Amino acid sequence: MQRLALVVEAAAAGERLDRWLASRVPGLSRARLQALIADDHVHVDGAARKPSHRVVTGERIEVEIPPLPPEELEPEPIALSVVHEDEHVLVLDKPAGLVVHPGAGHARGTLAAAVLAHAPGTAGVGGPRRPGVVHRLDKDTSGLLVIAKTPLAYESLTAQLAARTVRRVYLAVTHGRLAPAEGVIDKPIGRDPRDRTRMAVRPLGRGRRAVTHFRVLERFAEFTCVEARLQTGRTHQIRVHLADLGHPIAGDQAYGGRRHRALPVPLEGLALHATALAFLHPATQRRMEFTSALPPRIERLLSHLHHAR
Repeated sequence: MQRLALVVEAAAAGERLDRWLASRVPGLSRARLQALIADDHVHVDGAARKPSHRVVTGERIEVEIPPLPPEELEPEPIALSVVHEDEHVLVLDKPAGLVVHPGAGHARGTLAAAVLAHAPGTAGVGGPRRPGVVHRLDKDTSGLLVIAKTPLAYESLTAQLAARTVRRVYLAVTHGRLAPAEGVIDKPIGRDPRDRTRMAVRPLGRGRRAVTHFRVLERFAEFTCVEARLQTGRTHQIRVHLADLGHPIAGDQAYGGRRHRALPVPLEGLALHATALAFLHPATQRRMEFTSALPPRIERLLSHLHHAR
């Protein structure tokens, strides 16, 4: 990981952040810098900012530049669970354990490579390493996600995500008895300053706004079954928000602390599943709604909790 620390000079005050960086960081395109900003690898006086942020004299700009994986993505014939497919979109039910796109430590065996083998026409839709990928699920999270098969679909779906009109609902099993029957968590999320591989709730102005709606479905002696709906879509959002409430998701080694080991049954992955997905079809504008049944790992956990009462 290359790290740079720059200071805005008086003559540059008022420039867009992405343009200012493009003229001062050799070898990186503006598009690459915009991606780094979006992935929270650029901070202005310690806070996340948009590419359109107008820089101010004296601001300290810190940039992290992760190494790029190879540009060419090789198709891999990995089995996919297809929920719906037409010429514009592909809706998949991702299993836990499958990484969505290549990254550090995951060059092969990704959902993106499987999509490229299944639908070669997705090559060139979106980024070269993320063909058709408009949103992600964590490696150990399962459930529904939509892939854009055409540039039209990609533009439409990314716009719907930005407008927060895509409905994404998850079921989670958390540690502890969550007291409120329902609520809204509205807390900014950014990189954890103590561990850059993790995310964390950050002070106002030092993270991006993140909003999660939750509703308790069932309480057990030491666990709670929760429905969570994303209003925004930050990295690890549901995991970070619930852990910040003191109720980390079962099986979460990153945010559960010692509690992630206190499970009554083995759990391969997180007790987190994307159960519902809805969006407007990019071509027909018809509302598309999909649901996914709970996978066996979560069913086993809930069954044990029911019988332990």
